[in-house]
Amino acid sequence: MNKFDYKNKLEITALKANISDFTQKRHFHEEFSLGVTLNNTQLNSIADSSNLIDKNAVMLFNPNEVHECTLGKYKDGVDYVMLYLKPELIFEALEKKEIFRFDSPIIYNEKIKNDILSLSSAILNQKEESVCSELYLNLVDNFRAEDLISKYKNENEFIKKAKEIIYYELDDVLDLEQISKELNLSRFQFIRLFKSNTGITPYQYFLNMKLIHAKKHLDKTKDLYETLVEYGFSDLSHFNRHFKKTFGITAYEYISK
Repeated sequence: MNKFDYKNKLEITALKANISDFTQKRHFHEEFSLGVTLNNTQLNSIADSSNLIDKNAVMLFNPNEVHECTLGKYKDGVDYVMLYLKPELIFEALEKKEIFRFDSPIIYNEKIKNDILSLSSAILNQKEESVCSELYLNLVDNFRAEDLISKYKNENEFIKKAKEIIYYELDDVLDLEQISKELNLSRFQFIRLFKSNTGITPYQYFLNMKLIHAKKHLDKTKDLYETLVEYGFSDLSHFNRHFKKTFGITAYEYISK
């Protein structure tokens, strides 16, 4: 039995999960993703490296960083919490002009761990915004430390342009032939180059991005059928199936919480 509890506050999403038979395939988030494993161990893969995420480990994933998580065999599953923070929200709080990235996806830092747990608990329990704001600042102030972050390296122009083209097709189907022509490549050259640079195929990127923005639309409207139309899903069962594979619960369950 898998349990996923999502709550939002201050434009921050908090997730508390218990999973026993749910594996997150290769995916990414537009936000910084900060989390803590509360028990047992899971395996996380980023690019070509794998990391064991033990109890009390802090997870620090960068925006658009492709990763996947695999569970060990535990009768009681794995419990963890996550916070999804918009980049501009962190940069504003830190008064940083330069974009940065976390250097390591897994660290062991007691203060950061406790700050993540405090803020996620406040959001999940829907505490007052003033309380959440103070806890949020406590958390992001940790990232003034230069040993945790490095300057962001811009994507190459090919990947940047390809992602922009895909973004403007989120309400339709992915037309690989047309995109390849715009980039002066064959369809197979495009797939190979995109995957070698991002870690996922153009279709995986397209579907992941479509679901991310459909979820944002649900946050605003709570309207399943408007979201289906807006993002070009063929029917509710199709939408729910993909939504659950990515977020652990169906779209209907998500807006019902």
